[in-house]
Amino acid sequence: MHLSIVIPAYNEAKYLGACLESVYAEIDRTVYVGSIEVIVVDNASTDETAEVARSFADVRVVQEERKGLTRARQAGLRAARGKIVGYVDADVRMLPGWIDRTLEEFDRNPDIVCVSGPCTYYDVSPLHAALVWMYWNLLAIPVSWFTGYMVLGGNFAARNEALHRIGGFDEEIAFFGEDTNIARRLHAVGKVRFTRRIQVAASARRFHAEGIWATAFRYVMNFFSEAILKRPVTSKYQDIR
Repeated sequence: MHLSIVIPAYNEAKYLGACLESVYAEIDRTVYVGSIEVIVVDNASTDETAEVARSFADVRVVQEERKGLTRARQAGLRAARGKIVGYVDADVRMLPGWIDRTLEEFDRNPDIVCVSGPCTYYDVSPLHAALVWMYWNLLAIPVSWFTGYMVLGGNFAARNEALHRIGGFDEEIAFFGEDTNIARRLHAVGKVRFTRRIQVAASARRFHAEGIWATAFRYVMNFFSEAILKRPVTSKYQDIR
């Protein structure tokens, strides 16, 4: 198995279908035919998330009754059979070339243990799209060069063996900072590459609900806190559905 694609999902019936459609469209495009599995982790959902997932014939549905993003990610890791485990969020649309470019990164460099990249948003205004572009290109990507690592939780892939070597995901982290935590710990065992080649389109629903500046500040604050203090500073978060 080349790749396991894991999608954590808590009450994501509204978004999951489009996500899976984009994933299977990308599987149809890839040269790695027949060696990819798709896993949806139903994370204590109370809506029709599991039913939506099962409407796609080849999806494996894994139940994780303990609500929490890192718990869902870890459940997906336990179930994954692929040498590479890719994670995308349930509100993501996988863009053309994601699978081939991701696996090419690992094939070309055996020192790489994780690859990730930025995202665009399919439901923002042109002004907000420009601000997002500036965030990634003028702040996030330069910071990733300085630290040597960065991961976007809704858009990354890692070697299965490396994830197990570091003990998987820190289930004590509720939400904010979990991606920087896994990036920092993977960086200790290999190279973590953040590249524009690996992109997805995601929903900006958190921006709409909490404000783009407040959301960006919270993510930046928790990145530096996790990178420097090895712990996030934000323990509470709001489910945006």
